[in-house]
Amino acid sequence: MTTDYPIGPIMLDVAGLALTEHEKEVINHPNTGAVILFARNYQDPEQIAQLISSIRKARSGQILIAVDQEGGRVQRFQNGFTRLPPACCYADSPELAETAGWLMAAELLAVGVDFSFAPVLDIDCGISDVIGNRSFSTESILATALASAFRKGMNAAGMAATGKHFPGHGAVAVDSHLALPVDERDLDSIRAKDLLPFKTLIDEGLEAIMPAHVVYKNIDPNPAGFSPFWIQRILRKELGFNGVVFSDDLSMEGAASAGGFPERARLAQQAGCDMLLVCNNPSAAEQVLDSLTISNNPLREQRLAKMCGKPQFNREQLLSTEKWQQASNQIREFVSSYA
Repeated sequence: MTTDYPIGPIMLDVAGLALTEHEKEVINHPNTGAVILFARNYQDPEQIAQLISSIRKARSGQILIAVDQEGGRVQRFQNGFTRLPPACCYADSPELAETAGWLMAAELLAVGVDFSFAPVLDIDCGISDVIGNRSFSTESILATALASAFRKGMNAAGMAATGKHFPGHGAVAVDSHLALPVDERDLDSIRAKDLLPFKTLIDEGLEAIMPAHVVYKNIDPNPAGFSPFWIQRILRKELGFNGVVFSDDLSMEGAASAGGFPERARLAQQAGCDMLLVCNNPSAAEQVLDSLTISNNPLREQRLAKMCGKPQFNREQLLSTEKWQQASNQIREFVSSYA
């Protein structure tokens, strides 16, 4: 008898262009819930569609497939996909941002991806190189309008959106992939500048949020992704968010202060994260899978189920639509003029 597992609490990755037998076993662990794909997993649209199909076949039950496909320097799938500009380029055109959101989502959904971790809701404060032009603007109101338009396009294509990196990563110079950034601002300053995009998109129905591996030391001693204050008090209670909370990657150096990998996972889960990312470290991912108690959480499962993609076309159908042709040409021309 085969058990249909619910969507588990761990998102992991795979090594290459096709699955190994061991990876198939790990994907079918009861605690696995999602796979995130990287550039190393991508050769062309046909290959990635086959890889995604094999991931789904390896799972007894539902599994989510994700990727970072923001545009600019964070676009994992390039050859065979429309190259998208950095978010900062949409400054004069919410309509273009909406078109890009639809195009990004439609192309991913057509090969079997459920969602991209987008849009970035961080405000560019002229400090953070790791955010920089990934932000829609240096101005909160404009960044909010553009991110809202981008999400609207994603939703129109059938894709849920994930706002990142709560409550804002744009005011620290340190890259949380490499070290633990510390933001010295007070809560009023962050509310005044950084929280507007999150609050507005939450009010509009934002499906998911990813907290930052940043310590806001004058507010709470824990990085936001390990902080009940940020996730439960500010995000859930004050802002009224009822969607999915994804941890940022627990393999990043910004998470190391929380301890070993099982401890990082436990603390993130206790803080309120629904799904925990453990990437680029297969042994750590397996440690976390085995360390978490296997238990049903109907509310978490309901939230995660809303991240499932709702594709309107397969790839062949999509590329023959007038909407895709117009959107792709518009974005390509825009990127050429920007370059």
